Amino acid sequence: MATQRTAPTLADIQEARQRIQGIAEETPVYISETFSRRCGREVRLKAENLQRTGAFKVRGAVNKLATLSPEERAAGVVAASAGNHGQAVAWAARELGVRALIFVPDTAPMAKVEACRNYGAETEMSGEYFEDALTAALVHVEETGGTFIHPYEDQFVVAGQGTIGLELLEQEPEVATVLIPIGGGGLALGIATALRAVRPEVRIVGIQAGVDGYTIADGIAVKVPSDFTMPLLEDLLDDIISVTDEEISEAIVLLLERAKLVVEGAGAVGVAALLAGKAGGSGLAVPILSGGNIDPTMLISVMRHGLTVAGRYLVVRTQLADRPGELIKFLSLVAAERGNVISVEHHREGMDIPVSETEVELTLVTRDEAHCLQLLAAMGEHGYTVERLR
Repeated sequence: MATQRTAPTLADIQEARQRIQGIAEETPVYISETFSRRCGREVRLKAENLQRTGAFKVRGAVNKLATLSPEERAAGVVAASAGNHGQAVAWAARELGVRALIFVPDTAPMAKVEACRNYGAETEMSGEYFEDALTAALVHVEETGGTFIHPYEDQFVVAGQGTIGLELLEQEPEVATVLIPIGGGGLALGIATALRAVRPEVRIVGIQAGVDGYTIADGIAVKVPSDFTMPLLEDLLDDIISVTDEEISEAIVLLLERAKLVVEGAGAVGVAALLAGKAGGSGLAVPILSGGNIDPTMLISVMRHGLTVAGRYLVVRTQLADRPGELIKFLSLVAAERGNVISVEHHREGMDIPVSETEVELTLVTRDEAHCLQLLAAMGEHGYTVERLR
């Protein structure tokens, strides 16, 4: 196997930057008045979600494949991935004319799985967790050969990810805090190595999610922390914190609504930490938006949940007399209060209600929580007994 289980140096990262120049994108940093106001400090967003293949991983994959010998390339490359690393290896392999086989867990978002296949890689689903896919990939390499490309325990892969640190310091030389997602730890290790070598005073915060179970941040859902990266990160990072799925959901919604950026759960954890007041430090903060490959069905669920929490959706249930005109009367009240009805459901069968009544459930689009309360108050004033469901 071609894995180089050694931490990269600054020189390794500088060499990686030369190798990937013109192949990986130099991603922009965006000023955000919305996040700066809400966080009480200047916030700028490093948009790796706009990188080739939709995530930072292409940096490490391109750097690693560029260092392979002709024999290693001829053997084909094998990777295990929750999705983004697999896409990056598949893309880089296609560009170099190398065969690629990617093992992904059964829970990987189909958008990421299909992307691997569209880049020309053979893709096999194996197990529930990333670790299951990793085991399957290693068994395949042991039994049939191939050059294994580890997503975060490889010197050349990590060095490639570290190029973000050098790039960021050139774009934002006054940065005071950098927030980096931690899954396997390769991204954090690469960036932190670069920052500590060039600007050791920068506060570096690693962000984890779903440490004890399921998380919507599938890109960093690692069941067992790496015994290679984690000890190194404990020395390099100023802090390692965790965020909840609720906090991640809020960040995804705000990034889409305010910054017009589609960001997956793993990519939103730095923003989530800032919004929750967990980042610490002061001065300019830059969260790394590590990827934007969120499954469309997940995005829809997160957006609906986030809008509901923000008071932008209101779901209510009430009972009306089961006679002509009662529903239109109720809906006219909603219209007068500027509520936008998106669904109406009648419930009669199987309900413990009088035979002369019907239960109605409405889903409304509202402006904010104050508007929700205004609508509920108006319904009460007109004699309706209303139960708020969401």
